Amino acid sequence: MTRDANALIDRARVIIAPADAGKAQQALDRVLEKDTGALAAFLAESPKARDLLFGVFGSSPYLTDLAARDPARLAGLLAADPKTRVAGLVEAARGLKTDDEAELMRRVRLIKQEAALVIALADLSKAWETLEATEALTRIADATLSAAIRFTLRQAQHAGKLELADQRDPERGSGWIFLGMGKGGAFELNYSSDIDLIVFFDRARARVADPLEDVDLFVKLTKRIVKIMSDGTSEGYVFRTDLRLRPDPGATPIAIPLEAALSYYESMGQNWERAAFIKARPVAGDIYAGEQFLEELAPFIWRKYFDFAAIADVHSIKRQIHAHKGHGKIAVLGHNIKLGRGGIREIEFFVQTQQLITGGRDKRLRGRATLPMLDQLVDSGWVEARARDDLREAYLFLRDVEHRIQMVADEQKHTLPETAEGVETIARMMGFSGFDDFAEALLKRLDVVQGHYARLFESAPQLSSTGGNLVFTGGDDDPGTIETLARMGYKDPKMVTATIRGWHFGRYAATRSTVARERLTELTPSLLEALAATENADQAFLAFDKLIQKLPAGVQLFSLLVSQPRLLQLIAAITGSAPKLSATISRRPRVLDALMEPAFFQSVPSEDDLRARLAAQFAEARSYEDALDRARIFGQEQKFLIGVRVLTGSVSVAEAGAAYSRLAETLIAALFDVVRREFEKVHGRIDGGAAAVVAMGKLGGREMTAASDLDLMLLYDADPLAESVGGERALYTPQYYARLTQRLITALSAPTAEGLLYETDFRLRPSGNKGPIAVSLASFVSYQSEEAWTWEHMALTRARVIAGPADFAARVEDAIVAALTLPRSPEKLKTDALAMRRLLEKEKGSTNPWEVKQVAGGLIDIEFLAQYLMLLHGAARPEVFSTTTPDALVRLRDARLLDPGAAEALLAAYRLYQGLLQLLRLAIDGAFQPADAPRGLADLLLRVGDSPNLSHLEALLAETERKTREIFVTVVGPVKGAEMSGGRELSDARPRA
Repeated sequence: MTRDANALIDRARVIIAPADAGKAQQALDRVLEKDTGALAAFLAESPKARDLLFGVFGSSPYLTDLAARDPARLAGLLAADPKTRVAGLVEAARGLKTDDEAELMRRVRLIKQEAALVIALADLSKAWETLEATEALTRIADATLSAAIRFTLRQAQHAGKLELADQRDPERGSGWIFLGMGKGGAFELNYSSDIDLIVFFDRARARVADPLEDVDLFVKLTKRIVKIMSDGTSEGYVFRTDLRLRPDPGATPIAIPLEAALSYYESMGQNWERAAFIKARPVAGDIYAGEQFLEELAPFIWRKYFDFAAIADVHSIKRQIHAHKGHGKIAVLGHNIKLGRGGIREIEFFVQTQQLITGGRDKRLRGRATLPMLDQLVDSGWVEARARDDLREAYLFLRDVEHRIQMVADEQKHTLPETAEGVETIARMMGFSGFDDFAEALLKRLDVVQGHYARLFESAPQLSSTGGNLVFTGGDDDPGTIETLARMGYKDPKMVTATIRGWHFGRYAATRSTVARERLTELTPSLLEALAATENADQAFLAFDKLIQKLPAGVQLFSLLVSQPRLLQLIAAITGSAPKLSATISRRPRVLDALMEPAFFQSVPSEDDLRARLAAQFAEARSYEDALDRARIFGQEQKFLIGVRVLTGSVSVAEAGAAYSRLAETLIAALFDVVRREFEKVHGRIDGGAAAVVAMGKLGGREMTAASDLDLMLLYDADPLAESVGGERALYTPQYYARLTQRLITALSAPTAEGLLYETDFRLRPSGNKGPIAVSLASFVSYQSEEAWTWEHMALTRARVIAGPADFAARVEDAIVAALTLPRSPEKLKTDALAMRRLLEKEKGSTNPWEVKQVAGGLIDIEFLAQYLMLLHGAARPEVFSTTTPDALVRLRDARLLDPGAAEALLAAYRLYQGLLQLLRLAIDGAFQPADAPRGLADLLLRVGDSPNLSHLEALLAETERKTREIFVTVVGPVKGAEMSGGRELSDARPRA
């Protein structure tokens, strides 16, 4: 048998390996038993064809049955170009002429049989891509339906019921309209699909013998079409037909007069019907009349403006489907690929609902097919390219799974088998090695779809749930709107309406564009509901108003909030509890992008993640100054994201310090490299020189907050008499490293167009401000052993290297340990520690229990106690050293150098103080005033303190501070009256608290 140039078997790219080889062989033998020789000869010539059929028949009883009906036909299909073969079947259907209904039914069923076989083989073998198969199925459906209609019209004319306008083409001018809905309208039919039809007739075009009986006539003719297409015979069926998408199907005939349909849609049409008509296409009958009808219906489908209730109704469509038909969780066994979570319907509705809302204003979004419209949503700015790519890949994968489920037994079903054995068959048909590989691939795609879909629809607010007016047009207040706002919880509804009217008058930069105001109009009801859910609706509303006052543009933010209800709830929470974070959104709306990522609330970026992201930013920098700006953008956005995680509880306050510190370390290390490379362009390098950045204070202890600055020190090692080489201007070693350090300080601290990164302090270096800003390692060692004050060694307990060559960093770490383990007088250590605590209490102390850092019995007491004990015992027990205070307390306890009860009390106090401090630094500037605290912030503080109200929490703080001071006095000594040892003045010592 000769093969076409594009023979199916030659184009096959996938050969299925059946789960049960014995079963597959039996199925193949069964087909060959019916063969007259053509198939066997072809398989002998083409081992690839035999392997293909072996896998197909071993997986699908239905395809085995089709093949066994006519093995010679199968051989011809394998040798033919499937595209040419399907085109021939379409032409055969359109050319059918017979006056015998039984013969017509037989012949269209044979066409369907052959089409089902060739399309399945082309699809399973991937000789065709997925959408080639769906289009072929649709064209066969259109052609066979058309054949049935032509036959029925001729029969009606022969019976004297109507007159044909065109004897050669009965459908033309008949006025009988068949609209294909859903997948049929979009050329996306699935393998065993029903065809969803709406049937109309146009009285002005149909030439009916008795106009008074036209409804009865077209109902009878339509029933005959259903019989021809759907009845089962010995040859099977053609396509099952579903007419339930017509207007009010429980009360209307299956063929509806056109004027009645138009009247219905204009007066009573619902949004789910608008969604259905997106894919509507005249598929057979009077095509021209169908096109005219859809053109006339376009204003109904594509509304230019949607009121709030209409948008809510659009969003509710999918939730109704989930409630009645779908499955509530993602699974493998028994999962509904179409209607279940992460399934095909979610992708379709992701596209269609956005088309429905925006297609009235953008005609480019009025297409029928899912994937081209997904592309257009990207081009029109509604969907990110990443989301499009994810959904496209998942859509094609899931459509393939759906086809294979149906190919097994030609059932219009969308659920995977309930057994692992059944799913194994589907997995093999997909080209996977078995259940596990397929399950992993499937769940990955379901998760991706569900993630994108959930953010867009699953939490979509019921905008009409307010149960009243929300009108903000005109110059006067709408009384119904005032009533609605008051019922929602706004104490000053007139302020709210006046402010919103101001938004729509374009008084802010963010609301001056038409598109921005349109987005804001769509957003307003859900925004008001979200803000009303906070403790003080008016305060939260004013905070949001302040946010958009500062926005340079509003389209991005408003569009995000319209499509992302969860994000809107988060914004409401931020404006209600953390004004500082709200200000960040005003300056940088793009920080909201990260909040939409599915993984955002599940994980915190690791150090490697941060380094990679920052490196990608620096790789795109056009200059050194651009790199500094990018560092500031990156740092401010990442600080914001850590803050949001803390507010939402996805990062605990205990973890926040490490997260902020990890970010700072990443920025410092990366900027140190950038600064060094830029510096070397001008001043070259010091041969054999090395430098390291040492973190101290909160960064050294991994206890930073949103408001922490950086305590740093730069140490270097190089020949002090050396001169830099390779640059335009040579510098001697001390001058070289001093200027390098100044460059680093500027890179970290200087304000640029993108703002500030960190305040930076180098005063903890040897000799403080009196000494050189960059210190040689030799000088550091000498100073620590001969000149350093006790408080400097206490501060050194938090020192750790965060940037620099590994070998030099190790030497610095060794030098730090050596300084900390120097012999020291216990009496002098105690005296100096107490004197320094007294100095800090005198200059910065507080009696306010909310000042948890400086108050007597606060954080500084705990830190001083841990540092004192480490220095007291560290020479003999170096294992007790830790730069992090709670870890140091645990080590001291385990070494039996701190009473276990005292250690537990200090650890509990530290957690309480640090938790409160993290939230307060995150949310507000200045001192905390409980009476003025936003309710959202108060709730977070109460959660940290496990307290029912702020009064109880304040009492808990006072008691904790009292106990902490008692332990401090017991372990270190009384603070009152302490003086510095060695005859020095207290004023000479100025450690940073």
